[in-house]
Amino acid sequence: MLLRHTTDKIIERKALTVNPAKTCQPVGAMYAALGVHGCLPHSHGSQGCCSYHRSALTRHYKEPVMAATSSFTEGSSVFGGQANLLQGLDNIYKIYEPDIVAVHSTCLSETIGDDLGQIAAKARTDGQVPEGKHVVVASTPSYVGSHVTGYANMVEAFVKYFANKTDRLIKQVNVISGWVEPADMRELKRIMGLMKIKSVLLPDTSDVLDTPMTGKFEMYPKGGTTIPEMVSMGDSLHTIALGEECTTLAAKALDNKCKVAYTSEDLPIGLKATDRFINTLSKIGGVSVPDSITDERGRLVDTITDMHQYFYGKRVALFGDPDQLIPLTEFLLDMDMKPVYIVSGTPGKVFEKKMSAMLAERLPEAKFKNGPNADMFLLHQWIKQEGVDLIIGNTYGKYIARDEKIPFVRYGFPIIDRVGHSYFTSLGYVGGLRLVEKMLSAMMDHQDATCSEVKFELVM
Repeated sequence: MLLRHTTDKIIERKALTVNPAKTCQPVGAMYAALGVHGCLPHSHGSQGCCSYHRSALTRHYKEPVMAATSSFTEGSSVFGGQANLLQGLDNIYKIYEPDIVAVHSTCLSETIGDDLGQIAAKARTDGQVPEGKHVVVASTPSYVGSHVTGYANMVEAFVKYFANKTDRLIKQVNVISGWVEPADMRELKRIMGLMKIKSVLLPDTSDVLDTPMTGKFEMYPKGGTTIPEMVSMGDSLHTIALGEECTTLAAKALDNKCKVAYTSEDLPIGLKATDRFINTLSKIGGVSVPDSITDERGRLVDTITDMHQYFYGKRVALFGDPDQLIPLTEFLLDMDMKPVYIVSGTPGKVFEKKMSAMLAERLPEAKFKNGPNADMFLLHQWIKQEGVDLIIGNTYGKYIARDEKIPFVRYGFPIIDRVGHSYFTSLGYVGGLRLVEKMLSAMMDHQDATCSEVKFELVM
């Protein structure tokens, strides 16, 4: 029966979320920590919490996710987890030898009031942190925000701990990336390489969660932002923060600490958002845009033009993370599609402000919601009221798509029933081309599967 009991009658809800369009903060903190070289994430809470966070990432990336835990027992829950974390750090450095342990809190440790900063300081004083090793801490209570919030808090913690200002200015640009796939982070580096811009990307999960199979296990793969790179961020020319919800905290912290000014940009998803990113890189780096990038843009525009007849007027339902939904909505509007229903479980005023401005001008009939009660149930109710031609979101959208017989494109986190999302970029002009192909294929496959025989055409 799946979701067939969902009705189109919407009743105001204040204290109930059904099928939330998000997960919890520590998942995001763990993912951010994996984007730093030689770093072992550590979950300060129960063993079950850490197991969930690891399994959520492992299912999406199809890679083993290494992380440690304070393994709270009933006693820790009552008297605090300091002893567990101190012993844990001692064991971690002796057995696993990381350069950094990135400790994030959980619901339980936050509720009992453990002070991670104080515990980390005691560990250093007591000699449980070896010389030249580091402990970075971030507060990530699961009952506030979402995985996006946890990601933002952990990236901010890295910047606060490592970035350092000296007397020498380095001709390089910091790029703080929102939550995207390893392939997307590789694409960001490729674009900056083509433009011959020296850069530091933080975090960087490429070659960490998409490592090649070599037959040899690496506890700490070759990828990730290095400690010297993070330290040097304080001497950079400028910072570009991609995706405001995930990166503003870190960009502001770097500006406050090291006086490195920053520019906030949307993730370069689609045409216009990529244009803005490329232009910002060109201006800050003082370089021209190479023909190779201009050609990539031309191929994307050509494909959109060729396929416009199939995209025009198509109604789309979207759900996922705010930093991805904002430029994706803009991209759909640029192709004359109609993103009529948009849902994000992550609270935040940036989403509300940008969506309001964009949709009020270009698609005033669209409905959107984020934060509490912005869930899959509400999205399904909207679709019940007036259907759509396409759904875009993570794996959990497959239930609505099946029940309503709607084409479905998997995008965002988590995707646990398909592969390839971590290996093929969705950023830049190349990524935009992939998104166009995926949307068109989904709609054409649906048309082939449902049309009458007289309309079953060889050439679309």
